[in-house]
Amino acid sequence: MLHFINNNNIKHYKNVVDIMFMDRKHVFIDLLKWEIPADGTFERDQFDDDNADYLIVSDPSGGDHLGSVRLLRTDRPHIIGNIFPHLCDMPVPTGTSIREITRLCLSPRLRAPERRIVRNRLATGLTEHALLTGISSYTGVAEMGWLTQILGLGWRCVPLGIPKAVGKSLLGGLQIHIGTDTMELLRDAGTYSASGLTYAQSKLAA
Repeated sequence: MLHFINNNNIKHYKNVVDIMFMDRKHVFIDLLKWEIPADGTFERDQFDDDNADYLIVSDPSGGDHLGSVRLLRTDRPHIIGNIFPHLCDMPVPTGTSIREITRLCLSPRLRAPERRIVRNRLATGLTEHALLTGISSYTGVAEMGWLTQILGLGWRCVPLGIPKAVGKSLLGGLQIHIGTDTMELLRDAGTYSASGLTYAQSKLAA
């Protein structure tokens, strides 16, 4: 099941959100060695505030976190606009209909086939969420391994500039354009996976 979680309903999802933050710490800090702050066993930063939205895939049997993304408004402080604007060879795309995808995290407990399923479910859910809420595009920053996967998922995704070395990583900015044909593009690419997206006890953000 895929849950849309924001400040209006996050208290109802405390367990899966806590596991998400723990998985983020394990993946980004322990495994990938990102030089970012940790909050004990959690990985949280200044953007995990009341304005952050999350899409979280959970195990329907036990509620465990399987994968997630954080969505940030681009008309407010966000990562590519405030930290990595130099990754864009053009003005940073911003606006009320543009969201930034950050902290794409797949549970380290998943095996490779399960990782693909959860990744595809997130891609489908991101498309569904955009079509339902008037989001025209997503932006993001990704390391080269993830950037190659994201560009190949089937949707209209364009680089925002030439990837650049940041610390020990090669990072690139990207923009994913969402339209009425995007779901069909995912199906054609074999990426579509029914997400079960739910907005239970939440208020949609415009």
